[in-house]
Amino acid sequence: MLDESEAPGFHIRPIAPRDDAAMARIARAALRAHGLDIPGTAYFDPELDHLSAYYAADERSRAYFVAVDHRGTVLGGAGFSAFPPFEQCAEVQKLYVDDAARHQGIGTALMDAVEAAARERGFCRLYLETHSNLEAALRLYRRLDFELIERPSFVQHSTMDCFFVKAIAENE
Repeated sequence: MLDESEAPGFHIRPIAPRDDAAMARIARAALRAHGLDIPGTAYFDPELDHLSAYYAADERSRAYFVAVDHRGTVLGGAGFSAFPPFEQCAEVQKLYVDDAARHQGIGTALMDAVEAAARERGFCRLYLETHSNLEAALRLYRRLDFELIERPSFVQHSTMDCFFVKAIAENE
């Protein structure tokens, strides 16, 4: 089980209830900054204010990690959850980094934690949905070898307009 990893100026650990308010604030600020504080985005997800409880409810098929500095200040977070439309697949969810903490490798470290934990739980692929307005996220996903795919037929009412997959196991 991935518990903690070190990186310069911050470390990655599983989310705790004390992190919920900070992650909700970071996520909403990021979405608002890109004009995505609209229905159909995580801005209105009911679990956004209680991420720790949501991800703890089924630790076999989901997890959420936060990046914190040496004072314990939450700098960002990312998670995953089982994604049944694709076999042995987990969906990357709610990757957000505080504006003041960007360009420090936090997004990459969070994605590494997500990928390792998903692989550890037996997932072979990662799927994610994002928006073309989120240029930094798009660059990150491409750099991490995510492959852009056509909008899947099961996506009906999403505001997101970019869809990616990545094989994370040898047999994929």
